[in-house]
Amino acid sequence: MGMVTATAAAALLASPPQGHLGRRCHLVVPGLRLRPPASSSPPHAAPPLRLSNFVPRCYITNVEVDVSHTSEQEALDDHPPLLPACAIPVVHLRDVPDASPFPLHESASHSTDFEELPVLSEGELHTIAATPAHPAGLYALYASYLFGNLVEQLWNFAWPAALAILHPSLLPVAIVSFFTKLSVFIGAPIVGKLMDHFPRIPMYTGLNAVQVATQLISAAMVIYAMKNVTHASTSAVVLKPWFIALVAAGAIERLAGLALGVAMERDWVVLLAGTNRPVALAQANAVLNRLDLVCETVGASVFGLLLSKYHPVTCLKIACGLMICSFPVLVVLGQLINRFSCHALDSSRTPSDESICANLLDVRKIVQNGLSAIRNGWNEYKQQTVLPASVATVFLNFNVALAPGAIMTALLMHRGISPSIVGAFSGLCSIMGLVATFISSSLVERVGILKAGAAGLIVQASLLSVALVVYWTGSISQRTPLLIFLAAIALSRLGHMSYDVVGTQILQTGVPASKANLIGGMEVSISSLAELVMLGMAIIANDVSHFGFLAILSVSSVAGAAWMFCQWLGNPTDEQRELFMFDPHFQVEPMLVADVEHHNNQLQ
Repeated sequence: MGMVTATAAAALLASPPQGHLGRRCHLVVPGLRLRPPASSSPPHAAPPLRLSNFVPRCYITNVEVDVSHTSEQEALDDHPPLLPACAIPVVHLRDVPDASPFPLHESASHSTDFEELPVLSEGELHTIAATPAHPAGLYALYASYLFGNLVEQLWNFAWPAALAILHPSLLPVAIVSFFTKLSVFIGAPIVGKLMDHFPRIPMYTGLNAVQVATQLISAAMVIYAMKNVTHASTSAVVLKPWFIALVAAGAIERLAGLALGVAMERDWVVLLAGTNRPVALAQANAVLNRLDLVCETVGASVFGLLLSKYHPVTCLKIACGLMICSFPVLVVLGQLINRFSCHALDSSRTPSDESICANLLDVRKIVQNGLSAIRNGWNEYKQQTVLPASVATVFLNFNVALAPGAIMTALLMHRGISPSIVGAFSGLCSIMGLVATFISSSLVERVGILKAGAAGLIVQASLLSVALVVYWTGSISQRTPLLIFLAAIALSRLGHMSYDVVGTQILQTGVPASKANLIGGMEVSISSLAELVMLGMAIIANDVSHFGFLAILSVSSVAGAAWMFCQWLGNPTDEQRELFMFDPHFQVEPMLVADVEHHNNQLQ
């Protein structure tokens, strides 16, 4: 057997003339196993010919190999010298069945000579695309996201309500909110970079510990103020040590909460659903958005119900009990996510995690590291292939006027609108957001994530334009213009939430796993800056008569986001085509080319 193997390898290189060949075989495809027809094999035929262990370095095709009339020594002595960079493809020939060459062309009638390779049907491909890579781990992620987000949303409603009870002015709440957004703008890039270089599970546990600890500190400060602070001026309240501690703890708590959200929504869910399974990923993103909306509604309702029955201090103590209980539950759920996903979260994203983490955690270099993280995060952010999709998300954050929120509520109340209508409007916007999470996943399945994103932005920009026209042409104090105005804004939430889901998936697909948290943190940071800019605009144009100016800015930002995304979609780069090669938008052109070639072949 050794002599036959060596002879075949040498003969491949020597390529003797056909007249000197006895039993021959044509080598075309490496690693192919051939079986001769059972009916045509002679009685003395040996086992079937097998080609295996072929190293595809240098390809040699259509070479006839003599394995019967060449000795081992002759073959080894007569072969031509090899090039230094060319490795010998070793072909193991068990035996040769007959003396006739084996035909490898389309007209060959040997249908049983090749092993059939399975080809998946369109339905089977769709089933795979809709099946998560780790379904059990994904369900554990849903449980962790639901429980953690519920406690977080409850506290996000509890602290401003408690401060409003403590002091009638809006300034304390505005100061805490301002420094919260400022901390996110400054700290999100460095936290994102740290998360990209730190193991996922320890980072998840540490962020949960920091968030719960800062929530407890904030609650303790508010409880202390309620028990000890009497009627005082606004300036006296904001300069108290307890308020300063509340501002610092609130800023850290928000930063940790956003970091956890970025980790789950941009990194973990992609690993568990699968980057190459777009339908499953779209469905997972939709579920996370539904859970977020449910937690936002339930958290506010639960604490509001507690305030209606108990003293505010008692309500805060109940909230503290929930926070303390949430930490061990979240830690256990994190371990279950990793275990149910076959330890997919243990995979390393960068080769030098320990040294980089030690440098980032050096307190002596915190300012230097912070500036470096922001500069590095910006450089990485602007080089991403999916940058227009991310910038469109940032532009949507400029819409603070034509959206459910404090400014819209103040406008409606100032115009004398019934509180029941205001409440119904907020509820309708929430319902539209929930419906959008169902629409987005089916839209991705039908037209792909790119066209689904464009559709969401166009719908939102169109409906907000209708609302702006109604506001400028008719008085919203009248019933019919008011209902059209509110209905257009509520329906625009369909497009807004659809793009929120789809835009997240575009970034999940386009951003490498090693930079997911850094890019996500940078996007959150820029979005916080956009909110700060619009907050400053609202402070400058604080009169209700200036609402039209804010509405124009809001519609312009949404229209700009839609225009930018459509331009990116209509003028794709090679990187974009490669990144979204399975998207239906980029499969139309190859299909048309194939149809034209097929038509030309028929004409010939």
